[in-house]
Amino acid sequence: MFVWLCCTTGAQGQTFTSTAIPDSVWQTMQGKTWHDNPYISRNDLRYLRISHYDLAGKIHVGEMICNKLIADKLLAIFRELYQAHYPIQQMRLPDVYDADDERQMRANNTSCFCYRRVSGSKSLSKHARGLAVDINTLYNPYVRYSKKDGSQIIEPATAKKYADRTAHFPYKITRDDLCYKLFIKYGFSWGGAWRTMKDYQHFEFNGR
Repeated sequence: MFVWLCCTTGAQGQTFTSTAIPDSVWQTMQGKTWHDNPYISRNDLRYLRISHYDLAGKIHVGEMICNKLIADKLLAIFRELYQAHYPIQQMRLPDVYDADDERQMRANNTSCFCYRRVSGSKSLSKHARGLAVDINTLYNPYVRYSKKDGSQIIEPATAKKYADRTAHFPYKITRDDLCYKLFIKYGFSWGGAWRTMKDYQHFEFNGR
């Protein structure tokens, strides 16, 4: 059953909608972003369709699955980003990449829900509850250092040059960036502010 929960459209036909997950999308998620678990159910999640600009100024309508607790917040954030022509290269469901995080990060994909663990950890990621969003992932990598030999670990592996945050390049998230300011405004914290590691693409919701 397809249930409309929120739908807003404006000038030039932009789309910002939140609905229950359609059956066709739910079937696609099975064994990829979705695995049976005791922590979150289908009813806890929402399917978003979101208009966004890419760097060339072309308009796309992306898809995202998120927790219902943040659905309206995300629509508000992405609506403001759209109005400011903030560039997001693509917003596809991770299932397109078989829920392979490395693959979708290399594609610079923006996404939210994926039932998985934190990289290099046994703990569930905030993504597993649909409470974290990764933005323009190739240009805003995850960076940590190996406890064994101190070597730098960068995810995706193709993003080494973007781990240098003093360099200038497109899609880069900083504290002066509109994307950062909006997520903080709506109660999210930024992985780029973490001390022991950096996750420049990552915003997670810690409130209620």
